[in-house]
Amino acid sequence: MGSTGSVGRQALEVVQRHSERLRVFALAAKSSADLLARQARRFRPRFVALLDETLVPDLRQLLAGCDVEVLAGMEGVCQVARDPEADIVLGAASGAAGLRPVLSALKAGKQLALANKETLVAAGPLAMDTAAAHGATILPVDSEHSAIFQCLEPSVPIERLLLTASGGPFLRRDPGTFAAITPAEALKHPNWSMGPKITIDSATMMNKGLEMIEARWLFDVEPRQVGVVIHPQSIVHSMVVFQDGSAKAQLSMPDMRIPIQYAFSYPARWDGPDGRVDWSIGQTMEFLPPDPARFPCLGLARDALHQGGAAPAVLNAANEEAVALFLRGAIPFTGIAQAVYRALESLGHHQAYALDEIVAVDAAARRYVRTRA
Repeated sequence: MGSTGSVGRQALEVVQRHSERLRVFALAAKSSADLLARQARRFRPRFVALLDETLVPDLRQLLAGCDVEVLAGMEGVCQVARDPEADIVLGAASGAAGLRPVLSALKAGKQLALANKETLVAAGPLAMDTAAAHGATILPVDSEHSAIFQCLEPSVPIERLLLTASGGPFLRRDPGTFAAITPAEALKHPNWSMGPKITIDSATMMNKGLEMIEARWLFDVEPRQVGVVIHPQSIVHSMVVFQDGSAKAQLSMPDMRIPIQYAFSYPARWDGPDGRVDWSIGQTMEFLPPDPARFPCLGLARDALHQGGAAPAVLNAANEEAVALFLRGAIPFTGIAQAVYRALESLGHHQAYALDEIVAVDAAARRYVRTRA
């Protein structure tokens, strides 16, 4: 799910590298009909599903002559997510659109490789309760959560989880100039190759805020047990601190194919992509505390995490809309945090657990940001 996005494309590279072990059963995307058709012709899945129903006729034409069944809309995406023939479901659709299909996979008891942050941000209690009720397994794909997952020790109490952050492209830029930051500047991440939305989230550090909320539910810890440290080299992907003061970290090159592949291969480790940390040369690794004045979105996310209820869903939806407005040039870079703050102040006090409640809060937060930008 989300095969045409950055994570989806890299996942297909993993499938291609391990074609003797992995086979694509279905591909689902939001609106990139051309790329989805090319992927389908290359990997020959049984199904493809396109969320944007208006583009389905084009997709069917592009796949004429192929033995691939085309499904339409949200129901089509949910259908492939719960199909009994699929062993692993990769939830890599970006934004809140990935929520329903992920819940469908969990209700079907799937092994879910989860890259969609919004599922656990907006619906953490619902998603984890659903997984437990139906015997589903969630394996993290985000590099930070994969690192934590790899560092955990069975039955050993956790004192703290430390998510590492690169600091993005503006770690050392004068905050007084942030209002003048352009979308082109914000999209130049120093270490990672990602889609535009998550790249902007890295520049504001909202991505790390969302990951804190995600980690709280994924690893069943209290909000106070999740922290963030800036590590510009992006070699240490996160750390687990245990009660005796010992810390374990997972290190590798910044390459999303590594955590994607581990979610597919777990508990085994397969031959990985090229690129290794060169320990034969000098290495300098920095660890810095995040500056609240430079990264206000991180503080907003922590507030939402502690507040609970609808606040995380409002945070996520308001941020998505604000980022879209920034990328279109409708608001300044600093306007992202301002829009999220106002949405939380107005709507964050509501409660939301059931899917229809979360959907309603999500829609209200989006309307709020669009009409008040």
